[in-house]
Amino acid sequence: MNSDPDPNRPPAPENQAALERSALFVATLTSFMGPFMISSVNVALPAIQDDLKMTAVELGWVATAYLLAMAVGLIPAGKLADIHGRRKVFSIGLIVYTAGATAAALAHNTAWFLFLRVIQGLGAALFVTTGMAILTSVFPPRKRGRAIGVYVSAVYVGLSVGPFVGGFLTQQVGWRSIFAAMLPLGVGSIAVTHAFLRGEWADPGSRRLDVAGCLIYAGAILSLVYGATVMPSPLGCTLIPGGTLGLVLFFRQQRRSPHPVFEVSLFVENRTFTFSSLAALLNYSATFAVTFMMSLYLQYIKGMTPQTAGVVLMAQPVIMAIFSPLAGRLSDRVEPRLPATGGMAITAMGMAVFTQLDANSSVAGIIGNLVLLGFGFALFSSPNMSAIMGAVAKKDYGIASGAVATMRLLGQMVSMAIATAVLALLVGHRAITPDSYARFLIGTRVVFAVSVGLCTVGIFFSMFRGRMRNQ
Repeated sequence: MNSDPDPNRPPAPENQAALERSALFVATLTSFMGPFMISSVNVALPAIQDDLKMTAVELGWVATAYLLAMAVGLIPAGKLADIHGRRKVFSIGLIVYTAGATAAALAHNTAWFLFLRVIQGLGAALFVTTGMAILTSVFPPRKRGRAIGVYVSAVYVGLSVGPFVGGFLTQQVGWRSIFAAMLPLGVGSIAVTHAFLRGEWADPGSRRLDVAGCLIYAGAILSLVYGATVMPSPLGCTLIPGGTLGLVLFFRQQRRSPHPVFEVSLFVENRTFTFSSLAALLNYSATFAVTFMMSLYLQYIKGMTPQTAGVVLMAQPVIMAIFSPLAGRLSDRVEPRLPATGGMAITAMGMAVFTQLDANSSVAGIIGNLVLLGFGFALFSSPNMSAIMGAVAKKDYGIASGAVATMRLLGQMVSMAIATAVLALLVGHRAITPDSYARFLIGTRVVFAVSVGLCTVGIFFSMFRGRMRNQ
């Protein structure tokens, strides 16, 4: 910690234990907020569409705008945290996130609402990347898997509670109450951070932010995501190749930069890190749109209320929350690639089942498959994160933490871009109504079929990543 006269000197055992407890408490508390918001808003989408008169494509942007802002902000956020202190950036992120959510509760048109979702995403970027970096800095390798397992479990508790609470609030009070609820939760998180997380973490060698690199990266990501949502238009066909070239340019520029915002050399020189990161990207690309698509399916095709749909959707994240800590402990004892690969294979099986969805699919069967998906994702996620963080040297923890969050967010955006593009092609730029239900069902099956393919490729990267190197 910077407040110590010798920041490289390890703390006394009793101080280390207290530091571990406080860091884990704060990280898990705040890791609950983002997933809670995402899953609760997914259940409220039909109500938001009706109130703000959104089209099907605009509805996809409710999640995509948030995720896109997070993805653009994660890379510079990690570097800013290394320069100015992770606790400081963590706190600022909580403030921005809370302000954006509170203002979104008052939005009365689509453009303003989506803009505030961007503000929320930027705030989340600041505390998501720093939270994992703080945890990894505090916990030694022999305890890291367990700590990450608890952290991931808190994420899934947020995902579990979100559909039920979001459905209840939407049905009883209105969708705006979901965003208003972030005010007390955010203020409480800020207070806890300042009260319990003492000290500061920074890298004394990091003193400059590569602004050019940040701009190239942001432009590339924006082009790719927006291009996917307007495919197959001429604009989309131009933006996607342009975004791909932008990422290549970013990679080359970062290798030459004296103060890179992202250590791309990790991807070139470290196969375990690279393959684990790609496995995470593919897993999130395959799985994130499940809640989005199933929320619409349950409410439009099955005619469920938001509250009932929320209860059904809880099945997947509840299983994730239960098994993530166990998977994290398992990754402390065996090679993380083994449980992670098994989890990816189980996820692929669950996605294949959902390719057969139709109007007559049983609710019991849907719940059972959500349970299977939840188990597969829990078995993959904690061990895979442990493998990523264990594959790098201590000096690269901040960068690796940013990579974990970036792969997750890029994967989530890819997943939403696939769902949005499919809806645009099959439903069109209009609201989902009974006369488009047949096309919506076809789109749902197409999305899950693509997910099966992504998981299949992910199994390869997960299995052949190599052995984890503990630091």
